[in-house]
Amino acid sequence: MDYTADKATSGGYFQILRDLLKLGVPVLVTQVGIIIVSFADTMMVGAYGLNELAASAFVNSLFLIAVVMLLGFAGGVTPIIGALYGKGDHEEGGLMLRASLLVNLGMSAIFIIAMGILYFLLDYFGQDPEILPIAKDYYLIILPSLLPMAIFNCMQQACNGLTDTSTPMWIILGADILNIIGNYALIFGNWGFPELGLSGAGWSTLCARTVSAIAIIFVYGLTSRYRIYWRYVLKGGSGFQRKVKVWKTSYPLMVQSGVECGLWTAGAVVSGWFGKVELAAYQVMNTIGQLGFMIYMSFGWATSIKVANYTGRNDFVSVRNVTRVGLHMILILATAASIVFLFFTDEMVYYFTPEEDVVAYSMLMIIPLVLYQYCDGTQLTYVNALRGTSEVKPLLWISIVSYVLVGIPVLLLFAKAFGMETVGVYYSFSVALSCAAVLLVLTFRKTLRKLERGYKDKIVLNIES
Repeated sequence: MDYTADKATSGGYFQILRDLLKLGVPVLVTQVGIIIVSFADTMMVGAYGLNELAASAFVNSLFLIAVVMLLGFAGGVTPIIGALYGKGDHEEGGLMLRASLLVNLGMSAIFIIAMGILYFLLDYFGQDPEILPIAKDYYLIILPSLLPMAIFNCMQQACNGLTDTSTPMWIILGADILNIIGNYALIFGNWGFPELGLSGAGWSTLCARTVSAIAIIFVYGLTSRYRIYWRYVLKGGSGFQRKVKVWKTSYPLMVQSGVECGLWTAGAVVSGWFGKVELAAYQVMNTIGQLGFMIYMSFGWATSIKVANYTGRNDFVSVRNVTRVGLHMILILATAASIVFLFFTDEMVYYFTPEEDVVAYSMLMIIPLVLYQYCDGTQLTYVNALRGTSEVKPLLWISIVSYVLVGIPVLLLFAKAFGMETVGVYYSFSVALSCAAVLLVLTFRKTLRKLERGYKDKIVLNIES
């Protein structure tokens, strides 16, 4: 007897597509907002000066690891809350949210301390001496913003698990607008504000992240949809075991995210070895490349939410269907992004910097940027599908193999040994992402077979008892 028969509640292909669009479009709008802010930051800083652009590239690449690891860690909340939401257990959902907040706050404190120690080592990264004083000031301003960012990330992921992706969208869009206004005022000294240059961009980012955290706390405390959970958050007594569960689900996602982004940070450091023009071009192309990644991530998150809901119901037919449709959507989006990169990157680069050397070098990286879109979209789909099942420990060894054991040596081989410099850095990303995509597809299929066997055995035991 097929124990999953009659459990495929996800509907047909186009119903799944509509469900993913409903969840993914608000996240997509959010990511577009983030891209716009990133574009605005790079353009405004680039317009202010080449040294400022290179300094922001260096510091942002270092913080990218912390930011993405904290976001990945918060991602462990989604499958936990999503599965409880699928079961209709609001009390346990609220207690798990409290445990998640406490664990995420603790993790943000650890990262602030670690990044604070790293500050004293900035002189040893082999960067251009001209950019270091600017970079150090910017670094210290950005550092405390990790705390409010961790609060928002955790509560945002809980919203996602409850199938509400619209509320975080509006909060982030509001913060994005605040960030752009702050950049305009503080970088250039407009409207009577002091001219702070790159430091102005840092203060603007700190303010926007703090406002986001405050806003989402008010949403949980004041709206009827979330008060049913928030009262258990305030009640206390989440318990040690819940914190352990959050940790076990979250830390593999954190490590996977950090190791992957660590490859991009290594790319920035290696690019800096060749000069500030190469480093600035690397920053510009990374910013443009976010156009693809952020869009894929939107529907990757949507896939993760639906997978978590169906996993909570032990509906593995729907888990497979949702993942398949999610992959198709992301591959179509990868094609669209590739077309944009091929035909419009040259125009976009000119918006970021007037430096002809930076523009010319950026053009050399268009082809390798396009090459890694499909493997990036595939690996992101299956990372999120695994995340939705809560079976996330395999992400640890997959990320280490793909991005450390394969990615770093290939990066150094292409950039240094083959003399391809920053262009070689970009070509190496395709190799690492392809390795990750293959391993993730195989692991996801193995994980689902394991979950199905466990559920079948449980049914047999219940019948026999």
